[in-house]
Amino acid sequence: MARKIITSKSAPEPIGPYSQAVQWNDLIFTSGQIAIDPQTGALVQGGVAEQTRQVIANLSQVLMAAGASLESVIKTTIFLKDINDFAQVNQIYAESFGRTLPARSTVEVSALPKNALVEIDCIATVSH
Repeated sequence: MARKIITSKSAPEPIGPYSQAVQWNDLIFTSGQIAIDPQTGALVQGGVAEQTRQVIANLSQVLMAAGASLESVIKTTIFLKDINDFAQVNQIYAESFGRTLPARSTVEVSALPKNALVEIDCIATVSH
């Protein structure tokens, strides 16, 4: 299978020169999502909990465009502006992924685009 670009109109448009996701064979590689509301194009206001929910919703929409879902995710990377938000993000993450917890890395970074508090990317599988 050739490389396939994945695009979802239900997720925010990229804010730079990149694809929302790329599929290669049975693997889907998403670009990092921040808490942009796809309807308004604005960063979701509130704290890290609200932003994490929006980020996961955005990832879910991109995955659905590729025929996958959060249950298909095998690896995530979480970027946090403040590692002290780790517990709040973990709670929402666990609620969202349930029993199908993927492998994960979490790192603190000095800044994220649009002053976001959290960014998540993932690798998922898709069946044909």
